[in-house]
Parts: sequence; C-alpha cells; structure tokens
Amino acid sequence: MAELEGLEFGKSDFVLLDEVTMEQFMENLKLRFEKGRIYTYIGEVVVSVNPYRQMDIYGKDAIDAYRGRELYENPPHLYAVSDAAYKAMKRRAKDTCIVISGESGAGKTEASKYIMQYIAAITNPSQRAEVESVKNVLLKSNCVLEAFGNAKTNRNDNSSRFGKYMDINFNFNGDPTGGHINNYLLEKSRVVQQQEGERNFHSFYQLLRGGSEETLKSLHLQNDAALYTYTREGAAAATSNNDRSSHKAVMSALEVIGFSKEEITSIYQILAAILLLGNVEFGSEGESVQILGQDTVNHISELTTTDPESVAKGLLFRTVATGGGEVIEKGHTEKDACFGRDAFAKALYERLFGWIVSRINSIIEVKNYNPVLHGKNTVIGVLDIYGFEIFDNNSFEQFCINYCNEKLQQLFIELILQQEQEEYQREGITWQHIDYFNNQIIVDLVEQQHKGILSILDEACLTVGKVTDTVCLDSMDTKLAQHPHYTSRKLSPTDKTMDFQKHFRIRHYAGDVTYSVEGFLDKNKDLLFQDFKRLMYNSSNPVLKEMWPDGQLSITEVTKRPLTAATLFKTSIVALVDKLACKEPYYVRCIKPNEMKSPVLFDDARCQHQVAYLGLLENVMVRRAGFAYRQQYPRFLQRYKMTCEYTWPNHLMATDREAVEAIITQHGFQGDVAYGQTKLFVRTPRTLFTLEQERATLVPILVLFLQKVWRGALARLRCRRMRAIYTIMGCYKRYKVKAHFWEVERRFASVRTMPDYGKSVEWPAPPAALAQFHSITTMLHRRWWARQIVKNIPPSDMLEVRAKVAALTSLSGERKDWGVGRAWERDYLSNARDSPHTSAAFIRVSKELKNKDGYGQVVFSAFCRKMNRFNKSTDRALFVTDKFVYKLEPKKQYKVLKRLPLDSFTGLSVTSGADQMVALHTSSQDDVLLCLQQGELCPNQDRVGELVGALVDHFIRSVPAHSASLHSLASPENASRCCFYL
Repeated sequence: MAELEGLEFGKSDFVLLDEVTMEQFMENLKLRFEKGRIYTYIGEVVVSVNPYRQMDIYGKDAIDAYRGRELYENPPHLYAVSDAAYKAMKRRAKDTCIVISGESGAGKTEASKYIMQYIAAITNPSQRAEVESVKNVLLKSNCVLEAFGNAKTNRNDNSSRFGKYMDINFNFNGDPTGGHINNYLLEKSRVVQQQEGERNFHSFYQLLRGGSEETLKSLHLQNDAALYTYTREGAAAATSNNDRSSHKAVMSALEVIGFSKEEITSIYQILAAILLLGNVEFGSEGESVQILGQDTVNHISELTTTDPESVAKGLLFRTVATGGGEVIEKGHTEKDACFGRDAFAKALYERLFGWIVSRINSIIEVKNYNPVLHGKNTVIGVLDIYGFEIFDNNSFEQFCINYCNEKLQQLFIELILQQEQEEYQREGITWQHIDYFNNQIIVDLVEQQHKGILSILDEACLTVGKVTDTVCLDSMDTKLAQHPHYTSRKLSPTDKTMDFQKHFRIRHYAGDVTYSVEGFLDKNKDLLFQDFKRLMYNSSNPVLKEMWPDGQLSITEVTKRPLTAATLFKTSIVALVDKLACKEPYYVRCIKPNEMKSPVLFDDARCQHQVAYLGLLENVMVRRAGFAYRQQYPRFLQRYKMTCEYTWPNHLMATDREAVEAIITQHGFQGDVAYGQTKLFVRTPRTLFTLEQERATLVPILVLFLQKVWRGALARLRCRRMRAIYTIMGCYKRYKVKAHFWEVERRFASVRTMPDYGKSVEWPAPPAALAQFHSITTMLHRRWWARQIVKNIPPSDMLEVRAKVAALTSLSGERKDWGVGRAWERDYLSNARDSPHTSAAFIRVSKELKNKDGYGQVVFSAFCRKMNRFNKSTDRALFVTDKFVYKLEPKKQYKVLKRLPLDSFTGLSVTSGADQMVALHTSSQDDVLLCLQQGELCPNQDRVGELVGALVDHFIRSVPAHSASLHSLASPENASRCCFYL
C-alpha cells in the first residue's frame, strides 16, 4: 500500500481493486490520470500514463523521498521501481533489469531517462572522480543516441526508431563502473523516405538549423532542410524539439563522452554527405546513365575523403565477378542507380549510428576488472525498445518491431507467472492456476524453423531467379493457410480491408495488424553493392575506414551471401530475451492516453486497447491468484502492530509470525489469510483496507502521544543542558575570580620592597564580575601607595605637599609650569632675603593686623602688580590670611589699601600661559586683577600655582562642606577655563 494517497485518488495498486474487471480497471486508471497520478502499481509492476506535460515530481526532494524506501512506503513512482531494482542488485548481488514497454508515444524514452537519472543520483555518495565520469558518460549518451536514433512521427515528436538495451555495471560498493549499450533494428529506411507529416532523424535537422554558418559552409550545406531530398518531407513538420539548442547539447555531450574533435567533425561530414547523396540526380542518354551535376559528387568526395571519379563510378556502375573469376563492370539503369544511391545513404547512416554506439561502448565498458580484487560485478539492465506499432501502412520495420514486442510480452508473462509460482511454492502456499493469453503461438508463427514467416522470407531471398514480394506472399498463404493468427485477402476473399497480392494480416496479442508485403524482400536482403563498401574502406578518413571493415575484401573474395536483416534481428532479439531471462526483472508498462497529445484527454477505447494487449488485467489476476497482498512478517508487524494491544509497542511472543497471527485474530480475519514461511498472504483487499483505516485512525493519536513524550524529553534535555551550562558557567566564573586574585597576589607580592611601591606594576584585566572590585582595589592600592610616600615626608613639609596636591588637582595639566619643581614658601613678604628692612616692616604690619583682625595663619603673601580698568599698573603686596585678603602699599610701610573677607571670594581665574595674571572674584562683583610677577622676582619663578594650591588647600581643610563643590568645579571639564569657584 502506497502511503500519502487517499481514496479520492483511486487505488494506488490495481491488485487492491474490489473486483478485477476491465471496467473497474479503466475507471481506476482514468480517475488517477485525471487527479494527476500518472503512476499505479500492479504489485511490483509500474503502470505509467503519459501526462503530456511537465510534472514537478522528479526533483532532488523526490529522489531523497524514495531513496532506500520500500515500494509501499511512498506513492507509486518510477523512482520506487528503480530503487527496488538497485536494492535487489546491491543486497543480494543479483543482476536485475528494468523492462520498459508500450506503444510509440507512451513515454518509454522519458521513463528510461528518469530511471537513469535516479540511479546516477543515488550512487557514488563520496563523489569519486572516476565514478562521476562514468555516470556523466552514461547520462550524456542518452542525448547523443536520441539525436541520431529518434525522429518525429505522427504519434510522437521524439519517437525512438531503434531499440536500446543498456547494461550498467556496478562494483561491490554499488557504484557504477561502466556499461554496455546494445542497439536493435535502426529504422534506416527513414533516412531516404518518411510518411507524410513525419521527419527524418533529429540529427539532420539539428545540423542544418543549429550548425554555424562557418560549419555549414565547410560541409557545403545551407540551413534550409527543404533544399535536401531526404529532409524535404519533414522540413515543415512541427515538433516540440528545439533543433538549435539540441544541436549544442549534442555537441557538448559528444565532448563530455570523450569523442575527439576529429571524430565529431567526421560524424557531421558523414551526415552532410548523406544529405548531398539525396540530391544526386541521374539522367538517361540512350542506354547510358549519367549524373546531373558534378559539383554535388565533388562535395561528397571531399566530405568522405575519396576520389570523385570513384564516387561517380560507384553510383553509375556495379562490379560483378563471374563464375570463372572474371571481373566486369555493369552499368546501372536509372532506377538501379537511384536504388543504389538510397541503399548507400541508408547504409552510411546505419554504419554511422553503429559506430557511435560502439565508440560509446569502448569508453564506458569495464576494463581490466578482476572480481577477486574488486568484488562481484553486478548489472542493472534498462530496456527502452520500440513499442507495438499499427500504422496505416505497415511494412517490414513494423513487422520486426511487433515481433520483438511479441517476444517481450511472452517473456513478461512467463516471468511473472514463474515468479508468482516460485513465491507460492517457496512459501508453502497452494498455487491456483490462472488462464491467460499465451502468445507463444504468435511467436512461433513468426520465428518457427522452416514454417515461420521469417523462414519463408529468407527462403525467398535465397531462391535463384526472379522472386517478387507477390511470390513470397503466395508462399506464405500456402504454408500458413491453417494458422489461426494468419490471414490474407486470398484466404479471406470477402475481407475488403486487404488487397490481393499485397496484404497479409497477423492477429497479434495487441490486436490485428495488416502488413503490406511491398518491399519486404528488398528490405530483408538489405543489398548494398560491394563497390560502396570498398569505396568507404579506401577513404582517407580513419572513422569511415573503421566503419567499413568488410570493404577490404576484393570482389573475387566476396562469395558468401550475407545474413538477411530478419535473421540478424531475430538472432539479436533471442539473445536479448535470454539476457533478460537470467536477470530479476522489474517492469514499467507505458500507456498513451490519447492521440492528440493532450494533458487532459483520456480516450477510454484507446487506453482499454492498450491495457488489453499489454496483458495488464491478466497481470492483476496472476498477482491476485488467491491472494491480493503479501508481505514479510516483520514488515507487516511494523506497519500494523499499533492496531493490536498485544503487539504495541513491542510484543513478547516467540516469533514475529505469532505476533502477526495475534493481529489477524484480534480483527477476526483468520479466514481471509494464509501463513507462509516468511510472509503473510491476504486474500481480499477489504481486509487490508480495514487494517489501513484502523491504522489511519490510530496514527494521529500515536503521533500526539509521541509528540508529547518527545516534547517532554526535549524539555528535560534542555533543562539538564541549561543546568549543566549554569554549573559550568558558575565554576568558570569562580575560577576566573580566583585566577584574578591569584594573579593580583602574584604581581603585588613584593610591592613593599619595591622602590616605587608597585606603581609600575601593571594590573591584570579583571573579569566582568570583578569590574567594581577592581576599581576599588586599584584605588586602595593608590591610597596605600600615597600613604607609603606621604609617611616619609617630614611634618614641616606637609603643608607644602598638600598645597601642591591641591594645585595639581585643580589645574589638571592645563598650565604647563606652575612651580611644582621648587620649594613653596607661601609667606614671601616675611622672608624677603634680599631686603631685610622690607621684611621687618611687613612683619610689624602683619602683627598689627593679627591683633586687630584676629586671623590664625598666613595663607599666602607676595609682591604683585595691580591692573585697573584703564590698563594701568601699580606695585602692590598681596596678603592672604585665613580670614581676610589684604591689598597693601609696599612704598608706604605696607599700608592697608583694601581688606576683603576671605569668605566673600567666590572664585579664582588664571591663564594657561606663562604669565602671572590672577583674577580674584568676589560676591560683590568687585573683582581684583593682579600680576604676581614683580621685578624683584626671579624670571622663571611661577607663583600662580602656589597661590591656587594654598587657597584650594585652605578651603578644603577649613570648609569641608564646600570642598565637594570646589572639587567639582575644579574638575577637568571646567579646567579649560582655569576658573576655580571657591
């Protein structure tokens, strides 16, 4: 049972029909076609209906869906039977084959392409170069063989006009290592003549329409197919093929396969020579025949690298050896010359096609394969051969094609019956005989020794004297008069659908076919004058020389009559059937839904006729001979075990067979099944449908249950994973913290003994968790370092140190030189070493001011120069105490000119240059601008930094509440203005 297809699409396996009747079979086939289901099973046989449209069921996703799966696990498909053949070959090391059959236009060629694509896609997963090369050649060979062996007919735009059987060799790993192609009965008569509305082989039109101007010119051709006799009929025939793009694809394929440039050139030179041969015309002048137009002969000679005179002589004369060994030249009549020309053209094309196939074989055949070293070499065969044909005018080719189909149909029936019988015997099930149409009688009618049609044809061809097609027909009427499947107008005078001395009819398994006997003998003899063989063998072109090895014999050496076409074909078909019979077969039966190539039209009568002659109904009956369905116990148990409480989820019985019996017993189907050695056999489809329906009901419940369990398992898994992650993260974080502590301890272990107390030691980068701790630690170290530095400073110097620190903090590097490198005395007026009398006067005034104003200490004192608004300057002295700021007149015994309370000052501004300008800001807007630089000062003695440091230090220590705002306003953001608010 194929998965994923409901009953609205019909039964995916014809074996599961309620009743096996033609009506139900056709109803199911039509329903599936209308629903876009072009494939249906008959057990392991695939019935394929040509959809006449592109379908999105062949891509990579489809290949992945069918790879390694059983037939019943997916909807019916070519990929399923391809995979089954590949698995059987690989698992059991057994040769298999896929036989594709059906009439012309049923889709056999496309089916073979998809089978080849699938096999190529599922092999060589390691992408080994040598295997990929073999796969490319096998795939590209299809393109080349289609171009040279396919043509447009009234039934099919891409009809195979030859039979093809390809063996693909695989190594023990299941990878393709090579292959071999056999071709059968190329319809070479198409080269010189086609029915109305049909075309010659694709290769001619691809060359004429796809070749470049330069190429056509070198081949003496033009790109109009109507200019050549052999392609004129098909020049206007519509086709879905794009000849121009197809020509490029063929040229590319030839290169990929391995044809050399010289070989490719030779191929198209031969094609051009054939086209030009068709344009050779003859004219009679008395009893002699002449060629009209020597240029064409010259072109043919150039293309075949032969002598022009030899070409003309071969077309006009025939060399004959008499019984006495004498060689004479016999001139042709105009009719014989035309016959010889056409025979030569057909033989050229046939030999070319055969050479291309043999050249491909030489490239892809397995060479130097040693089974001992490389393992067993197994084979998958793919047969794509012409289908049964019934035309308005059926000739020798149709007779051979239909004989081939008779042989394959006989093989199909025999193998299917044999497989079924062997399976029943192997499983110990009683075989029920089924009546079916045995077409061995038709096969004997054609190929029986001395009595068959082929023997009669060969006998007529070997008879000395004038033997015509009519004489041959009379012989057939005489010998086959009593045969139930043979008749003619002579044997059935009242049947006016046949003509006297022209038609005979065979009742094939596929229906009655009327053949025209005209041309049978000529086509069977397939006579080609020996002169042409010698002409081509003597060509300077090595490709042509290789095609005509029989041309090396002289006229006197050619004594044995060549085998007839019918005998050669019979021999090849018998060999093909023997080759298929020794392999495990898989079948694709192709059906053509209508003659209009419509994707929506289903011609019931046309399809029913094909179903009948393909023996599909008999195939269903054979498959259902007592039992419609069979499956191995483990597979059956795996699929239906959820429908029984004793087998779900796993059974505890001794064998799978007992578990299957429990399932059957619980549902009450004991009377509808039989138990084989390894398989369960189910008699009616209804039993299987009941199991499928119950399974379909339980599957959603089981899916929900499995989803619940699986989601719980996933949640628990995620939870354990998260716990593990957090545990690892915690351990790692602790490790990083400890590692940081250890590293800090290692680096700072000896800082107490260092000269700089660890100031030069670089701190390690902390983990994110210790960022705050790191900043605190570094600050503690700096404080400890500062403490170690400060504790060594004498108390007498601490005031100066604090002032310098305050200045450093306030100026923030904005002033390049602020006196940090010298000693700060603060009270310069009291310590004026160069003028002791001036110092004594200031000391006296300072004592008076201290007694009067009660200040506690001197913050700063120095000479300065006062600047007024009119840019005038006068010498003054600046005296700053902890309570007042005094402006003194040095020349008048330090007379107090101005006294301002220290707490009335709101700020201090300095410049960033080397000048000594200072602006003192007061709350009353009465600012004081002065310059600390005075004549008696050293030129480079900067006292601005000392004044700033002294004031800032005083305010920090004396006004703690004000220190925060002071530091804020003295921050680097405000330092660019060098303005400090006190």
